[in-house]
Amino acid sequence: MFQNLSQRLTTVFDKLRGRGLLSEDDVNSALREIRIALLEADVSLPVVKDFVEQVRIRALGQEVIRSISPGQMVIKIVHDHLIDLLGTDEVELNLATTPPANILMVGLQGSGKTTTSGKIAKHIRGRLKKRVLLVSLDIYRPAAQHQLEVLAKALDIESLDIIPGEKPLQIIDRAKMRARQGSFDVVIYDTAGRLHIDDTLMDEIKAIQAATNPIETLLVADAMTGQDAVRIAEGFKAVIALTGLVLTRIDGDSRGGAALSMRAVTGCPIKFLGVGEKIDHLEVFYPQRLADRILDMGDIVSLVERASDIVVQEDAEKLAKKMQKGQFDLDDMASHIQQMLKMGGLSTLMGFLPGMGKIKDQIADSGIDDKMIRRQLGIIYSMTQQERKNVQILNASRRRRIAKGSGVEVSDVNRLLKQHQQMQLMMKKMGKLEQKGIKGMLPSALGNLFGR
Repeated sequence: MFQNLSQRLTTVFDKLRGRGLLSEDDVNSALREIRIALLEADVSLPVVKDFVEQVRIRALGQEVIRSISPGQMVIKIVHDHLIDLLGTDEVELNLATTPPANILMVGLQGSGKTTTSGKIAKHIRGRLKKRVLLVSLDIYRPAAQHQLEVLAKALDIESLDIIPGEKPLQIIDRAKMRARQGSFDVVIYDTAGRLHIDDTLMDEIKAIQAATNPIETLLVADAMTGQDAVRIAEGFKAVIALTGLVLTRIDGDSRGGAALSMRAVTGCPIKFLGVGEKIDHLEVFYPQRLADRILDMGDIVSLVERASDIVVQEDAEKLAKKMQKGQFDLDDMASHIQQMLKMGGLSTLMGFLPGMGKIKDQIADSGIDDKMIRRQLGIIYSMTQQERKNVQILNASRRRRIAKGSGVEVSDVNRLLKQHQQMQLMMKKMGKLEQKGIKGMLPSALGNLFGR
């Protein structure tokens, strides 16, 4: 996500850092490169022009000239304007109404409305602790209603029963009755899409919006379509009242132009980002956090939140106690690897860490990736329980057997054991520091990571 843009901007800022003074030519040169980077990221031209001009006015002003670190001040100005472009403050899902709160999901076919409906339902139930009813109004796409029903069952969330032949307005009447009888807090209506915006689609959505009177009407758009996503948003906004945007497949869009253009062009806040195919791959949209990630400043807060959703508190406390005793076996290492994969894998986690954009290529060239991590998991699970608990018994014969069983070379097994040894030493050092009286350091560190 935003990899190309982040790398381009980081290169520009590296030229500015450390300079004692910045001339007008220096600033103009940097702004030209920023302009090109934004255009290559598929940000709309009017948005780019306005962004660059606003940065120029401040960058050539007194606050930069008088600054002790002019280069850093220019970077701060770009950062501030990125946040303004993305929406300044996060706009939370609005459920402040007499239950049930109706949420209408709209968008073109293939944008990911149905999956996103399930993701948002899971978010509302898990984070907001509210009962949700999922309702499919898509009577045109084959098996669309069944798709939502299957998704709802997988999430253990209720969905409205399917009655073949019903029209959308009839389904809405039945959903209203079911919501009242079942005391649901929220009803999410998944509407039908088309391959393009047409009068038939818009007439139906207008009628559905009038019948449901939703407190939220969320447009789901595929970030991979770039400027088309912006045009689609403009088309919907011209016909119906939108309250927010959801950008899907943002993880597959290395440019990011749609996210940077949507708010400015439509005036609608981005409320969620779809960052993967799995049902928990949905992020609440925080403008400042995204600006930090684009400028390679990292996003530790989102990383901690993601960790707290994945890591079981009890397991974290057990690990803390083992670390204090200097114990860290291969089962613990496997658990760490599994948690990292659940959190999105190495490439995803790297995107949350500051400064990683500069060394991504080196890491890729070194062969450190999710395949390598899964290979390590395969090596560990090719061992017996006794071997995982006591690596000292892993002689040459056992290592050959493990390598053969996991489809790797003996050198790969040796490399894994060396990494484990290094991690074990680190854990022992942390445990000794704790015992020597640096009270609270270890629990605090783990607590921050795992959301305690």
